[in-house]
Amino acid sequence: KQGNALRAGVLGSTDGLVSNLSLVLGVAGSGAARAVIVVAGLAGLVAGSLSMALGEYLSVQSARELFANELKIEAGQLAASPDAEVAELRDIYERKGVPTEMAAELAEYMVRNDAQLALDTMAREELGFDPNELGGSAWIAAGTSLVLFAIGASVPLLPFLVTSGQVALIVAAGLSGAALFGLGAAITRLTGVHPLRSGLRQLAFGATAAS
Repeated sequence: KQGNALRAGVLGSTDGLVSNLSLVLGVAGSGAARAVIVVAGLAGLVAGSLSMALGEYLSVQSARELFANELKIEAGQLAASPDAEVAELRDIYERKGVPTEMAAELAEYMVRNDAQLALDTMAREELGFDPNELGGSAWIAAGTSLVLFAIGASVPLLPFLVTSGQVALIVAAGLSGAALFGLGAAITRLTGVHPLRSGLRQLAFGATAAS
């Protein structure tokens, strides 16, 4: 769950910042007037935010539907072929180091006496997901991506709202670079990576795209 939130947060904010920085610098590089640059930046912010939200919603919802279908199929197999499921569960426990006799007893008990527990175990151990989560909330993922993309995309646009020309370009690049480095360094509180390394990595990727 935390990993999904971190992924959505980093992806949304970084994508918004880098894509709109690249867009703004590209339009500014053509010699366009400040009003044109601002309109392009706002259009990129709105379009990108909506696209990220839609993409994240469809991604998470599709994953939820896939997991739900796999769970349904597994439940059907438990009901139709309990002996085969006992053997699968026994093998799973044996691979984890449980003695054969104990693994057989555990598998037999779950399939014959607690089908829900057996289904839960098969989902986690065989299919690789938590049946209580099913990929998280698609609406929360979409909303998070929309908001964070918009925040990231606003950073390179802000200087052009108050100034223009080379000054705006330099400030936009500087603000965006600082934001990228800060974001990379901040997420190390969750990842455990050295802040300088993570910040420079984030900055390097963003600068490469903008360049």
